[in-house]
Amino acid sequence: MFSYKERQNWTRSTPRLWLVGMVLKGSSEALCPPPSLELRPSCNKSQSSPPLDSSSQPQDGVFPEDREPVKYGELIILGHNGSLASGDKGRRRSRLALYKRPKANGVRPDVIHNVSTPLVSKALSNKSQHSISYTLSRSHSVIVEYTHDISTDMFQIGRSTESMIDFVVTDTASSSNSHGGGAAGEGGGGGQSAQSTISRYACRIMCERSAPYTARIYAAGFDSSKNIFLGERAAKWRTSDGLMDGLTTNGVLVMHPAGEFVSEPAPGVWREISVCGNVFALRDTRSAQQRGKLVENESNTLQDGSLIDLCGATLLWRTPAGLRHIPTLKQLESLRQELNAARPQCPVGFNTLAFPSLAQREIVDKKQPWVYVNCGHVHGYHNWGYRKEKGPTSPGGTAPAGTGERECPMCRRVGPYVPLWLGCEGGLYLDAGPPTHAFCPCGHVCSEKTVVGWSQIPLPHGTHAFHAACPFCGTWLTGEQGHVKLIFQGPVD
Repeated sequence: MFSYKERQNWTRSTPRLWLVGMVLKGSSEALCPPPSLELRPSCNKSQSSPPLDSSSQPQDGVFPEDREPVKYGELIILGHNGSLASGDKGRRRSRLALYKRPKANGVRPDVIHNVSTPLVSKALSNKSQHSISYTLSRSHSVIVEYTHDISTDMFQIGRSTESMIDFVVTDTASSSNSHGGGAAGEGGGGGQSAQSTISRYACRIMCERSAPYTARIYAAGFDSSKNIFLGERAAKWRTSDGLMDGLTTNGVLVMHPAGEFVSEPAPGVWREISVCGNVFALRDTRSAQQRGKLVENESNTLQDGSLIDLCGATLLWRTPAGLRHIPTLKQLESLRQELNAARPQCPVGFNTLAFPSLAQREIVDKKQPWVYVNCGHVHGYHNWGYRKEKGPTSPGGTAPAGTGERECPMCRRVGPYVPLWLGCEGGLYLDAGPPTHAFCPCGHVCSEKTVVGWSQIPLPHGTHAFHAACPFCGTWLTGEQGHVKLIFQGPVD
């Protein structure tokens, strides 16, 4: 049996138990609970922790020597090309930057109580105390109280619009046959579905307030009462060192890139993150009660390019170092102007083509370039060449994408014929290279490195399916590679 000091040193040296490895005040009964179902008396503390909003909290936020706010990183929702279809408003947006808070609001585990389940509500009467409740049976529950941690900042993500949620995320509509030419392709569905699979309090990210500002992710977030409840049916267990852990209903999946996300993009392996931040292999199905195998050599530390799936929306984590390699909106506009300055022409109609403004993401312009995605030849729009079905021309002189496959007049290859859209979300780029390639079949244009990298990443879909998808609109990729090199024809003169 470890002494208290030995247990403390051992847990600190175990990286996979970063959260639960912090000091737990209390007697050994907290680690090896007695058979009694009564509420265990709280451990005596030499000094009580003030509530997070207490005026006695030290002013340890932005120091005078800080020239600018410290940015921990940014979260970007896949499937939204720069903004939600309904527009970015407040905490409901397609991209959120996490900055160092003026006051630390992080928490860490403090005391464990073994209580009778009917007495849980009484045990959680302290509204200023964060806690996690594990219901083991109708008669037995374990409550882990959390105390204020001045060394971390906490950010919560979920579907709820309550004030404790920092980033409101709703389901992103993905499609296996959408071509992304209209509103659906550009917004990915900004509204909330009728039956959302995203938890109201999906996950939380804890960022260290001192360099190197490490960010770690944990499943589940605290509700308005500062509690997390894992019901009787939720997957939960007592760990080998006597602590508690569990999984949320639909789970929080994370995939860290196998290499450097910017220099050598390669997909890693999807894992599931527990409430205490431990890493597990995936369950047989998304909501199965049996957890996967513990992966001891991996951690919940986010790195540039880490993907977070909330069962309905997938988020990309970009670090400040990684963001320095991506194109800004101003640079994307310069790339668009350079493309148009080259005066690409339709090889059949000889009319000059032009990419529309970055702000114009839903209406197809008359001069907009179109592409045969199976070969990459770029044309202006024409309403002939159908092979399977003939669709009517729209009043504006254009036809919606996906009205049937066409035969390319240059090489005779048959395939989808869609308008080209410039990828507007710079955070999804892997570099600032020229926009020479497009995803198939949606037609979103970006650099070669970006299309090659994303076409290799399988993104979760449903309870156990995975598909590579365009990061700008969420459309499932098709073809052998999922992307095509664009073949432009320059001006004849």
